Amino acid sequence: MKICVTGATGFIGVNLTLRLAGDGHTVHVLCRSESKAALVRHANVKIFMGDILNEGILSDAVATCDVVYHLAAYAKPWSRDPAVYYDVNVRGTKVVLDTAEKLHVKKVIIVSTAGVFGPSLNGILISEKTIPSVGFFTEYDRTKALADELVKAYASSGPEIIHIHPTRVYGPGLMNESNSLTIIIHKYIAGKWHIIPSDGESRGNYVYIDDVVRGLVAAMDKGRMNERYILGGDNVTFNEFFTTLGRISGQNHRLYHLPYAIMMALSKVMVFMASFTGLTPPITPGFVKRYHYNWNFSSAKAEKELGYRITPLEEGIKKTMEWLKQKY
Repeated sequence: MKICVTGATGFIGVNLTLRLAGDGHTVHVLCRSESKAALVRHANVKIFMGDILNEGILSDAVATCDVVYHLAAYAKPWSRDPAVYYDVNVRGTKVVLDTAEKLHVKKVIIVSTAGVFGPSLNGILISEKTIPSVGFFTEYDRTKALADELVKAYASSGPEIIHIHPTRVYGPGLMNESNSLTIIIHKYIAGKWHIIPSDGESRGNYVYIDDVVRGLVAAMDKGRMNERYILGGDNVTFNEFFTTLGRISGQNHRLYHLPYAIMMALSKVMVFMASFTGLTPPITPGFVKRYHYNWNFSSAKAEKELGYRITPLEEGIKKTMEWLKQKY
């Protein structure tokens, strides 16, 4: 089968592309540079130099493909030009869908984020039916939600569309902003991470990269048209996450709970400095606000319909640490 992957050189994208190519599919990918292209070199991968906003190059990449995985997104925590979030995440999605419709692609799998469902309130697990009850904290989540709304306009015509919503992904792969959890694990092992947000009791959902890739492959074969699937893992607090990390690593580095007010003040200073330096701040006020809520997700629908399976957090962290030891 011929498959086009946008965002193929991102954290999830590289893992997915190499999995599809390894399975024998011909994979067309968009790359913005030769250095990024090197990440997905494979006999079954055909590289097209350009991005999703270049309609001509995108059309060349999508032509003759049966399936498109749309992962391309602007996911950095900050940009000097906030318009880039809309351009890539919303307008880019429209270009991909228009191209897929024009070229008669059979199926488009849109990879969004679980953040579009908002936080879980009153201890309720978030499912695909959850409607956000609070506003979005980051431009990334807001524009991904706008892109999801845009997709609805294509529901009655064009290709079959399936929505995928990963939670907090970690594991072997690119060490970039989309894989910040693995960076934290690496820093903890090296004794260079000492912070737990607030009181550490806010909950998040952590999913191992291999689970997400398997879920994405299963969605191509088993996903139902216009359905959403949350691909998540275990729901744990920050305290539980770092306790597990310490136990598995055999290290007991001192960690400090950083109060919410101090985190917010520091993040504002970092964003202010970024406006002069242009360097992406490690955290922004929007992300600090996110840490003030619980993010408990259910992957029951994906488990039932896609045959999705969750790697327990402890097992996933062990595998990640083994990979880090080999790489670093």
